[in-house]
Amino acid sequence: MSDVLRVQWTITPRTAPQPWLSCSRCGEARPFRSSDKIRLNANGKRVDAWLIYKCTGCGSTWNRPILERRSVRTIEPDLLMALHTSEQALARRLAFDVEGLRRCAGRVEEFDDALVIKTVLSESTMPARQLEILCSVPEPVGLRVDRLLAKELQLPRSRIQTLVKAGDLVAFPQESHLRRTVRDGLRIVLELARSCP
Repeated sequence: MSDVLRVQWTITPRTAPQPWLSCSRCGEARPFRSSDKIRLNANGKRVDAWLIYKCTGCGSTWNRPILERRSVRTIEPDLLMALHTSEQALARRLAFDVEGLRRCAGRVEEFDDALVIKTVLSESTMPARQLEILCSVPEPVGLRVDRLLAKELQLPRSRIQTLVKAGDLVAFPQESHLRRTVRDGLRIVLELARSCP
């Protein structure tokens, strides 16, 4: 039997990224928060759609383009209905599209507050000598791997670094770095027998 405890951590961000934009009412650059509302404008056979953001200081709005002058015929009917009804799942997916947001705004602030749901994938009756963590990250999150491990394993970050240096904590793929944000598909292997204080 295997002495490896395999778990999946599903990491879901709680706060959507916020673009920093020049606010005309505040007179300076401010973070804008998604309102989770979509505005749709149809002009003949063309459609425009925007995700509405609000300044965190004064509430002024900014319309982030989703569709611009698109022919109604080229839009999937389900997408058109979701845009028309400001479907929550679509608004959330758009709000967490960091790359799309960066194309509209130069500076985008990401947050590290996330919900981590742990699921045991396989275990045995033998005492575990190794912990294998598979990270599932359905939406981009600004949480660094070392901070995630420190919080969820209840270890100081200095201890995490010591484990890495000793080879008792390894991240795959090999080019993964613990000071970078956690990505979908990251696998972490921790040798439990040697890592206990």
